[in-house]
Amino acid sequence: LFVTLIWGGTFIWMKQLLSTAEANVSVWDPRPAVALFVGIRFAIAFVLLSLIMPASRTFGERRIQVWKGGGLIGVLMFAGFALQMVALAEITPAVSAFLTSLYVVFTALIGRSLGKQNLTKGLLIGVLLTTMGAALLGLEKGDALTDMALTEFGIPEWMTIIGAVMFALHILATDAITKLDDPVKISMASFVVVSACSLIMLLAIIPFSAMSPSELFGLLALVEVWIPLLLLGGLGSFVALLVLNTWQKHISPVHAAIIY
Repeated sequence: LFVTLIWGGTFIWMKQLLSTAEANVSVWDPRPAVALFVGIRFAIAFVLLSLIMPASRTFGERRIQVWKGGGLIGVLMFAGFALQMVALAEITPAVSAFLTSLYVVFTALIGRSLGKQNLTKGLLIGVLLTTMGAALLGLEKGDALTDMALTEFGIPEWMTIIGAVMFALHILATDAITKLDDPVKISMASFVVVSACSLIMLLAIIPFSAMSPSELFGLLALVEVWIPLLLLGGLGSFVALLVLNTWQKHISPVHAAIIY
């Protein structure tokens, strides 16, 4: 439940970050900006974890298993965050939050199909109420459902939904992997993998982007960029994901998804 308090802020911080970046470049392309920001976000988490918990840097005899598990979690996280942030440049935080909340349904469906989750009546009711609740919150505020009703359901919306599938797979993978190895070491490996994936994405996109590299990296000189970046890295990644990896294994994946 504590993790959800932080995640509520990440939608706003990501939107602030992208809006500030767009306002300070002559030609805007969210793809390289997202790759850069996601990479820095998880690099911040990596540095904090290394400094605060030095033992996290030593993987021990199960280093191969830790890298495999952390790598899978990291790839799923990167895919989810990248899709969500690229789409967030084109849609409102309310629409993004509502569509992302569909991962509750996806967690139940995928978990059931993989034989990882028995769906009791209570969990099914929880999944339905959670999804309806997300819809009603958007309807009450007059933004999420209204925005989607007034605009064509296009690529950004579908990207957000695919991102929600990645988050569902992340929850299921976290449940299985953190039961086998130290969650702190798994967190460290996943942070490294997300940053590495972001760097690869950045190098692949820059040659085809209309945004100049000088303008892109020039954004890092802005205080307005670093404030949400530090919040995303310190709270959204380091604190929230470390807590998630440590404690989520004690409850079922769908139960966790309903709480989130």
